[in-house]
Amino acid sequence: MKQSSYRAVCVIILAFASVFLTFGDEDTVSLESRILDYMDGNSSYTWRVLGSKFATKTDNDAFPKVSHVAAWPRSFKYNGSADQPAILGIWGRFDRQGYNWIDIYPVAADGGADAEPAEIPIPGRAQYLDMWVWGSNLHYALEAYVRDYTGVVHAIKLGDIGYEGWKDLQVRIPSSIPQNKRILPRLTSLTLVKFRLWTPPSEPVNDFQVYFAQLKVLSDTFEHIYDGDDLADPAKVQELWAASSGAN
Repeated sequence: MKQSSYRAVCVIILAFASVFLTFGDEDTVSLESRILDYMDGNSSYTWRVLGSKFATKTDNDAFPKVSHVAAWPRSFKYNGSADQPAILGIWGRFDRQGYNWIDIYPVAADGGADAEPAEIPIPGRAQYLDMWVWGSNLHYALEAYVRDYTGVVHAIKLGDIGYEGWKDLQVRIPSSIPQNKRILPRLTSLTLVKFRLWTPPSEPVNDFQVYFAQLKVLSDTFEHIYDGDDLADPAKVQELWAASSGAN
């Protein structure tokens, strides 16, 4: 009786070991921190703004405004490639309180005045998104918008900026946002579409500034290796088929 029980336990252990050996490397995680943009005006992207209906506009001026100003959070060292540290500044005004918003979106730096919005690719499978944000104790809400491989745009709450000075806002990317699929290639990375700053009806909106620095992600960059994995790389596929067409 004892021998039969022992054999049963061994069979179970071997079954679990087989499952682990077969699928264990699929669950491997390699987390890396990647800078998407220092937001210092020295990258392949520049940032523009768009305000909602009641954004202040006069004959001589229009809000919101966007610019890079010479400053940097004292909490960490600047390690970007610009000669002088800079941050992205937003200057806003609205004619009335309410659920106003400002969109902050990227465009290609070399796209000129008529450049269309450009989405920033997020490497790997994003786990966290974070950015340094300067607040002036106004309880405005900040959201990030990302697009998945199906084209659906998801709003992710970065947080309330009702605090004084610089703070590193960090948010976990919800697991409900797809970044993987069953068929090859499995990886379906996200793109960053924009940020949106909301003002609630309870807060003043007649004059305010918000500043941003160092946008980064923590991503899982591990890719399962298998025989023929290069044939699931879209860039490699284009290269191979272009060469094949030329040969024919």
